[in-house]
Amino acid sequence: MRHLAGRVWWYPHDEDHDNVQGGVAVIADESGSVLVDAGNSPAAARQIRADIEAAGLPAPRRLVYTHHHWDHVWGACAWPDVEVIGHRTGARILDAEARRPWGHRYLREELAANPLLGPSFRARARAMDSWNDFTIVPPHTEFDDALTLPGGIVVRHVGGRHAEDSTVVAVPDSGVLLLGDCFYPPPYHLRKPGDTYDLELIRSLLDENDLGRFDWYVDSHSHPRTGSEVRQLLASLSG
Repeated sequence: MRHLAGRVWWYPHDEDHDNVQGGVAVIADESGSVLVDAGNSPAAARQIRADIEAAGLPAPRRLVYTHHHWDHVWGACAWPDVEVIGHRTGARILDAEARRPWGHRYLREELAANPLLGPSFRARARAMDSWNDFTIVPPHTEFDDALTLPGGIVVRHVGGRHAEDSTVVAVPDSGVLLLGDCFYPPPYHLRKPGDTYDLELIRSLLDENDLGRFDWYVDSHSHPRTGSEVRQLLASLSG
């Protein structure tokens, strides 16, 4: 875990993209820290918890989902004492996901039925060292458009092609905007030819709006970027 800026700490993504472990943010607060995403498994969540304790940060009190995809929510059952916050659309999806018979056998059956699920389901199998006591945790607190948490943290629904419930988390006093996967193309099994990054969504988040401007723009599967680095990325993708 590294200190990013202000009261924001960052547990980085796994450089091996086959493992599909995104970064997790910790927004420190003496009244109880805020997690942004849960890790891709209970094992990952336990490692993050150990790093939070080692860094001397206040224990988490709230957990915000940037969206419902498994690599962002499957660690939540290892955070039993936190309030889980997520968009209403994602909550309905996770209610259904929680009723599925997750386990290695079920993953094999689903993969046989739809080989396009291969990258995701093989990564899920690698992430889970045990299915004992595993549960998917739908949000306890739901929102539609935006929610402001204690300490001035702003949770904002932005949608997009990657996930309809995609949400960003702004920490204005630290100059950090946490993006989740909001501007990514759709997941592999839903992707069509020509699907790519949502450049208009990136531009809208870079432009000055009621969220403000930020020093750091952090998506889940890359290294944190400054505003100038995001503009360079935009230029390369637009070219």
